[in-house]
Amino acid sequence: MSYVVSARRRGFTIIELLAVVVIIAVLATIAIAKFGDSKRRAYIAAMKSDLHNLAMIAETRFSSENSYANITPPQGSAGITLTFTGTATGWTATATHTAIPGYTCAISSGGGANAEPLCQ
Repeated sequence: MSYVVSARRRGFTIIELLAVVVIIAVLATIAIAKFGDSKRRAYIAAMKSDLHNLAMIAETRFSSENSYANITPPQGSAGITLTFTGTATGWTATATHTAIPGYTCAISSGGGANAEPLCQ
């Protein structure tokens, strides 16, 4: 019985390896883009949450004192700055985050404590 030894080696060609590298690079680019956007959405969600909490404080204070004046906003979550302007009959509040400069969320007494903050 005679065995024929093949001189051809088995393995991947350079074209196949390059195709795999390109596919991995494309997938990595997509993953990085999605991760960056998820951080931004998390910061916006934190700003909205802090504004909802501040709205609840304002409405609770109004029910006991019949005024929105003299309300000091609580400290916001990490990186968030809250501002509150209250009068005897209404209020407005804004939130900014240090990680997304120039982006602000705002809410006012017109929508009550359950209003959705507007962000831009």
